Order: sequence, then C-alpha cells, then structure tokens
Amino acid sequence: MKKKIIYIDMDGVISDFSKAKSEHLLSKQSPYKGRPDRIPNIYRDLEPIKDAIESVNKIINNESFELFFLSTPPWDNPDAWMHKRIWIEKYFGKKARHKLILSARKDLNIGDFLIDDSKYRGQPNFQGEWLEFGSERFPNWEAVLSYLKID
Repeated sequence: MKKKIIYIDMDGVISDFSKAKSEHLLSKQSPYKGRPDRIPNIYRDLEPIKDAIESVNKIINNESFELFFLSTPPWDNPDAWMHKRIWIEKYFGKKARHKLILSARKDLNIGDFLIDDSKYRGQPNFQGEWLEFGSERFPNWEAVLSYLKID
C-alpha cells in the first residue's frame, strides 16, 4: 500500500506564533511593528498549539501516511530558519529527521494533504487536498484527525 503524503505547516498549526507576537515586547516597536516575524529569536521557543504534538505524533505513527513539515520562514530573519528546525526536533525527535521542508511556495510540493492555516503561499493551488486549519471545517486538531480517520 502506498502511503499518503501529508504536509503540515508550523506557525498557527502546530506552533503558536500568534501568542508569541502578541506577548513579545518588541512587537509594537520599530522596525518590528507590523513585522513581528523579523524579531530575533521569536521562533526559538514557540509554544505548541493545543493538541498539536499528540495529533502530529498520531499521524507520524500511522502506517497509512508519510508526514513532512512544510513551513515558510521569513527571509529577513535568518535565525528563524534554524529555530524552526530546532523546534521540530525538540517536539518530535529523531522521527522528524529530514522531514522539514522550508519553502515560500507550498503548491510546488507533491502530496495528498496540506494542513495549513494560511492562503498566501500557494495553498489554494496545492494539487492535493488543502485542509485549512482554523477554518469552520477544520477548526482544530480533533476535526483534522477525524477527517483523516485517525484515532
């Protein structure tokens, strides 16, 4: 049986960037006001989204799927690239080794499912099925797992 490929976005899907940017002291100051993604080290210690770690582990451990993390780091914050990789390892360990893809064009990846909360990096043109995390249809991880038929 061929495994279905699932891509999972990071910020807003498994890591809580919204909370970090609203709580960070520099987010309301120049040059970061309106661009909190440029704040040094902001990606280093993001908190996980509710139920994300457990849900992603269920997908990783499911024989029907092959999972990849697909994230777009800000070009103007090079340490974010490294911090995203470290964050994935912190929460998913060795089973996430070589499973992180960084790209500004998510529609260029070939797969069956893309779980993502944004529509600004090619998600609507993804050739598989885009599960818009946080939408009415997929408001949380429980809804995503139910749709994928994962207990």
